[in-house]
Amino acid sequence: MEVYLDNAATTRVCTEAADIAYKAMTELYGNPSSTHTKGREAKSVVDKARKQLAKALDCTPNEVYFTSCGSEGDNWAILNGAESMKHRGLHVISSEVEHDAVRKSMYELEKRGFDVTMLKPEKDGSISVEAVKNALRPDTVLVSLMMVNNETGAVTDIAAIARLLKAEKSQALLHTDAVQGFMKLPFSAKKLGADMITVSGHKIHAPKGIGALYIKSGVKIKPYIRGGAQEAGMRAGTESVPQIAAFGEACELAKAKLGESREHMARLRQMAVDGIAAEIPEAIIIGGGAPHILSVSLPGWRSEVLMNCLEADGVYVSRSSACKKGGRSHVLEAMGLQAPVIDGAIRISFSRYTTEEEIVKLCRALKSAHDRLAHR
Repeated sequence: MEVYLDNAATTRVCTEAADIAYKAMTELYGNPSSTHTKGREAKSVVDKARKQLAKALDCTPNEVYFTSCGSEGDNWAILNGAESMKHRGLHVISSEVEHDAVRKSMYELEKRGFDVTMLKPEKDGSISVEAVKNALRPDTVLVSLMMVNNETGAVTDIAAIARLLKAEKSQALLHTDAVQGFMKLPFSAKKLGADMITVSGHKIHAPKGIGALYIKSGVKIKPYIRGGAQEAGMRAGTESVPQIAAFGEACELAKAKLGESREHMARLRQMAVDGIAAEIPEAIIIGGGAPHILSVSLPGWRSEVLMNCLEADGVYVSRSSACKKGGRSHVLEAMGLQAPVIDGAIRISFSRYTTEEEIVKLCRALKSAHDRLAHR
């Protein structure tokens, strides 16, 4: 039996999303910018998906802009958000545990003359409201913090940070990378208080290559790609109708199943924690908070070796972010963990399709790997 437990990296596309993508490719294949019947058919697909995503986010359709991925959304929000505000100040706040799409955007801002403060995480990997308050300055123009950490599952209270900015009468725009939080934690764009929210399709059973950026009505940032009038003139380029259609369908399904899925994943996560602790007492659980991500370390063993052993038994996990190639996890380093803990860490992540049987096999395979390595 194949056990796929790397859902924080990507999820398998659900049948409903795949079916509508195929229909869009083979039947509704017109260019949505064309004014003839085939073009109008394609445009109606894009319009429907935008409404589905807006409903999932609890915002208006005109606040949703389709992108190619979460990284593009992060780049757009951070680089253009900061540039749009630089006449008011050059200070930006982020953190040391962000995804590289955010971290490297911050490095780019520094090259452009911005002063970037990278906050240290709490012991669980989250960013506290107090840390943001202490870093806030009159010239702060952007705060960008992820909702759920992609390596540890640590949850940062974005709504509380939004309330802080309002209470402090800060001019700063608030952006959150919600790629791991979207359809995993319940939140409403209207109530969250963020000015920009990045989401991605392939984390919620839609295809790779499609994402979206929520931009709150009234927030003025520059277009990301210039050219045609697509996406209200904010992102030029012919829309990928099949991927957009699939994203919309996946959003609708995920929204309907959100409560059930969260309970299911949280239960499986706890089952995995209990099973691993029983089989391998020295295992260390790192951070946590989100229902679908479990970071666990076997100090003294190399994560790559553990992964290879698990894969030999048909169990697929990861060592950190799938986007990161080699090197130690900057997230776990920022949390102040010791080198043996970092080097022995693996990430296990669940979806609504994960089963109890798969968790049982994970625990057995990890115990088997541990025992084999211990006798080498």
